[in-house]
Amino acid sequence: MAFESLTARLNGIFSKLKNRGKLNEQDIKAAMREVRLALLEADVNYKVAKDLIASISERAVGAEVMESLTPAQQVIKIVNEELTRLMGAGASEIKLDSKGVNVVMMCGLQGSGKTTHAAKLAKLFAGRGRRPMLAACDVYRPAAIEQLKIVGAAAGVPVFDMGQGDPVEIARRAYNEARDRGCDLLIIDTAGRLQIDDQLMQELQRIKEAVRVNETLLVVDSMTGQEAVNVAEGFAGKVGIDGIILTKLDGDTRGGAALSVLAVTGKPIKYAGTGEKIDDIEVFHPERMASRILGMGDVLSFIEKAEKALDEKKALEMTRKMRSGFDMNDLLDQFAQLSKMGGMQQLLSMLPGGASLPPEALDEKAFRRSEAMILSMTPAEREKPSIITPPRKKRIAAGSGTSVEEVNRLLRSFEQMNKMFKQMNRKGKRRPGMQLPGGFKGIV
Repeated sequence: MAFESLTARLNGIFSKLKNRGKLNEQDIKAAMREVRLALLEADVNYKVAKDLIASISERAVGAEVMESLTPAQQVIKIVNEELTRLMGAGASEIKLDSKGVNVVMMCGLQGSGKTTHAAKLAKLFAGRGRRPMLAACDVYRPAAIEQLKIVGAAAGVPVFDMGQGDPVEIARRAYNEARDRGCDLLIIDTAGRLQIDDQLMQELQRIKEAVRVNETLLVVDSMTGQEAVNVAEGFAGKVGIDGIILTKLDGDTRGGAALSVLAVTGKPIKYAGTGEKIDDIEVFHPERMASRILGMGDVLSFIEKAEKALDEKKALEMTRKMRSGFDMNDLLDQFAQLSKMGGMQQLLSMLPGGASLPPEALDEKAFRRSEAMILSMTPAEREKPSIITPPRKKRIAAGSGTSVEEVNRLLRSFEQMNKMFKQMNRKGKRRPGMQLPGGFKGIV
């Protein structure tokens, strides 16, 4: 989960400030020293961290904080605003013309996820009514063209290739093909290297000269930490880039690259890769990311994910069934919906306080075990779990690789959930202070 380590450290620092009540200048200086160390451990660029702490300290020792009734909250507010400013004033997406073929050139080092994210970007814009096409201009890496065809098919967009030809000519022909087919967005997948070299840069420049490139996006792997910032700086200076796609943000617990790249290169992060699926790409919102870093959640992104992943008809049907009681098939469907949204750990990071929960608080593997048990049931057992006798429980446990005890726990949790929903329906709303039943842990 992105920024997991940094979030935990900052939460600890701010908790100490809250416990002090009124703050003096020494309290703030001591806290800023800890924040600076936390930023450096998160692989934030040294100069960026230094400048950020200076900006926060300058504001934090002023009357805005020292005379406040809630000084710790004011410090957190300042940190939030400065983190947002560091990553950009707001979301910065690709700017596309309404007419003609828009060309986006993807570049980056080998292994950064460039080919996959070309298809992800195409899928994103296809969902907005655009007609994208991919161009295979990476003619050097073995199977690169075939990989682009596979991810292009997954995205549902056409792929233009000419085999192992001249990348510049391929780009030129792809542009003509896109225009003739009525496509309004051409995404060019270029070759990557293990390091920045003159040959790569010259090839990229020649492609930009051959076709009118609207935007050049650099794909960088956030897992490489500070090196990602160095790569971005190199490409920005030699080729010229308009923005950055930061990949594997879901797997980087430090996240320093996201905090450093704009300050170092002057180029914004436009999109973030958040998983391996073709839909796992999102617009980068600095203000939302700052909120997530501080453990304050990102409810807007949570809602957007839900609206994108959840089926409205199924949601209405589930609401109806909750009033009268639902079966194991419905529970299985809910697991599938959660999986489409990215899994519970990712969703928790978007909710206030969710990022600070320990991983063991919600066992992702428990979902898989519960799914396996439900899939081991017969259709009749799923529709009416009450018919599941001890011999049936043994069969379900054997078929799912679990124990009879786990099957019993799942059935108890399911029964308690049904009772809770029926109680909510009778009362019209959930009673104040009402908790989820303890048996719910048998499912998650």
